[in-house]
Amino acid sequence: MTIQIIETAPTDIEVIPLIEELSSELGKRFGDTGKNSFQGWDGQSTKSVFVKASLANEVVGCGAIRPISSDIAEVKRMFSKYSRKGIGGKVLDYLEDKARALAYKEIWLETRRLNQEACAFYLKKGYKEIPNYGKYVGNEKAICFGKLISNLKNDEEQFV
Repeated sequence: MTIQIIETAPTDIEVIPLIEELSSELGKRFGDTGKNSFQGWDGQSTKSVFVKASLANEVVGCGAIRPISSDIAEVKRMFSKYSRKGIGGKVLDYLEDKARALAYKEIWLETRRLNQEACAFYLKKGYKEIPNYGKYVGNEKAICFGKLISNLKNDEEQFV
């Protein structure tokens, strides 16, 4: 079965239960639902993208990018309903491709240090730990990752 990635909005009736499941899971595991970090979604921005993943007519994943700056996108609300089925990878690959098309040069994200599955996932996908940014500065529970996505040569050498 093929995983389909479809651009939509976080208000999509099929997506709302998935976002609630993500928030519930984060709340149970880490004591914070993450909802505050996704406030102010600007669906009108041409530099923001929200996607859902569908498998056999079931919505099984989601994710988003939004601008931090003109060159940097931030990944938000990454979630896969089922582990180890390639859903998260497909969503992230799509978001990275979309970010390149939107002329972003880097992608940043934050997750909890305790969320070892997410940390391992992002490292496997080529992300590197970066200093905490924005509201995560000074938050010892947070860990931030970044990845150069521009088509420049020697991206690894240019990443700060």
